[in-house]
Amino acid sequence: MEPVEIIEEALDVPIPDAPALRLDDARRLTGPGLLWSRAGAVLDVLHDGSIDPDRIVALWDKQARRVLDALGWQDETLTHRRYDGGVSLALSAPMDQLYSAIFAAQTAWHFCAADLLDREPGDFAAMVDDVRGVMAREANPPLPALIAAAADHGIDILCDDDDISIGQGTGSRTWPVHDLPAPGDVDWAALHDVPVAMITGTNGKTTTTRLCAAIATAAGRVAGLTSTEFVMVGGDILDRGDYSGPGGARLLLRDRRLETGFLEVARGGILRRGLPTRHVRAALVTNVAADHLGQYGVNTVPELAQAKFAVHRALAPGGVLVLNADDPHVVDEAARTRATTWWFALSPDAAKIGAARAAGTPCAWADTGNLWFFDGTTAHDIMPVADIPIAMGGAARHNIANALGALCLSRALGIGDEAIRAGMARFRPDASDNPGRCNEFAVNGARVFVDFAHNPHSIAAMADTMAAIPAKRRFAMLSHAGDRSDGDIRDLTMGVLALDPDMVVAAEIEDYLRGRSPGELPALIRRTCLDAGMAADAVLTAGSPRDGAERILDMVGPGDLALLLVLSDRARVFELLEQRGIAV
Repeated sequence: MEPVEIIEEALDVPIPDAPALRLDDARRLTGPGLLWSRAGAVLDVLHDGSIDPDRIVALWDKQARRVLDALGWQDETLTHRRYDGGVSLALSAPMDQLYSAIFAAQTAWHFCAADLLDREPGDFAAMVDDVRGVMAREANPPLPALIAAAADHGIDILCDDDDISIGQGTGSRTWPVHDLPAPGDVDWAALHDVPVAMITGTNGKTTTTRLCAAIATAAGRVAGLTSTEFVMVGGDILDRGDYSGPGGARLLLRDRRLETGFLEVARGGILRRGLPTRHVRAALVTNVAADHLGQYGVNTVPELAQAKFAVHRALAPGGVLVLNADDPHVVDEAARTRATTWWFALSPDAAKIGAARAAGTPCAWADTGNLWFFDGTTAHDIMPVADIPIAMGGAARHNIANALGALCLSRALGIGDEAIRAGMARFRPDASDNPGRCNEFAVNGARVFVDFAHNPHSIAAMADTMAAIPAKRRFAMLSHAGDRSDGDIRDLTMGVLALDPDMVVAAEIEDYLRGRSPGELPALIRRTCLDAGMAADAVLTAGSPRDGAERILDMVGPGDLALLLVLSDRARVFELLEQRGIAV
């Protein structure tokens, strides 16, 4: 087995293209994802509509099958997914041959594209021989043997370019990929999985993940989590950064202190590589709303729902899929998903709650100011919403929903009600427990909130929360990345204006211009505010979120409320608060 950096550059397969048809991307699939549950390779092919997608798929089925059979991969299979303007084409492959799988897929597409574009194809035998040569260099025979043995023992196995691990957390063991044991040399009795849950959705992922970890800690377990900000086990942060993909999950699940894990799973990781594990006891979809559309063939909200629902493919036998009954996109996609489902809703009157109770299926809801859980037989009054700090006395309805999702996940992982109550009561919306999510500070007698909300759905949730809090005057700071369309920026701004602010500060983010001219986004936000009827002197601009926050902090007084939406400058805003003697 040669080094990965050599293998991945081993071939340069010629790809015929034209304006009407081009190969957009080729990548490995290392786990379950949007397309299926297999490992292999996927190609994203874009077309202008002049070429019939049915013909593309038919040629793929023919040529890819031809390549797989010639490589000796008769047991491997094919799939595809159509979307507006393109087709994803995939083939499965052995786990120790995923770079070779990319070359195999490209070779198959070479012949498809040559046919579609009426070009002279290459020599099939020679091109397949080239792929065989890479296969021989990449092969790592002990790996497929270990994967099969782990499956026989019903234990998770995690693979990457450097290491292979079997089991999870306290029951895991890790080996270098170039020095793997034979299955007979593994102490299988010492290996096992631990309770693990996945959390995905458009909004609420990070808060719910952190809340679940707090509940598991209250239960006396060594809890760990992955997120868009860090990987943590117990109180130790293993690394900082966006770890909502497979790399973060492997880092967490290989830590032998871990007793219960919660994996925040983002759309990007699902689509790029797939999910890291097939052995979680529960998975949660918090909600689905328009965000990051237009990537990897996910162009609509229903398609985004399909991507989020890939988490059900990671459920171990007997695993539970927890779903939000108040989200229509979640409800629609659930009808196409085969999994044991536990629903939650903000009201007992939700249709899915009534159906679940009638069927004797566990579910959760909010009613009479309390959280309730139905275990299939009996409804249990878990705790008052007033005792859940992140619910902000009931004003933060989105966090009541997050608490209900966490309640279901905790129950599915075998955590009792006493620990659930304790964990929820201790988890606070501050910079320590939940940084960047509705963090409240007292400034000059005003209530100042710092939040990461960055899409219309999350901003609307924050505006609803803030609108439910009495205030003398209302202030808002808004900033955003330049890769959003003008329409998106206007929608985001209108979401903030639902707060009916007396003053808006539009801030620039220098590091997030992404093709925009300096000052362009603040000007667009300001123009949207003026078009909505705000006075010219009530809409200010700032050179950064920190500067915008400083302008607002200088203006607020007793009885006021301020919402600071910080996409990237949270640390500097917190630093500003500390400089003013405000505890963070």
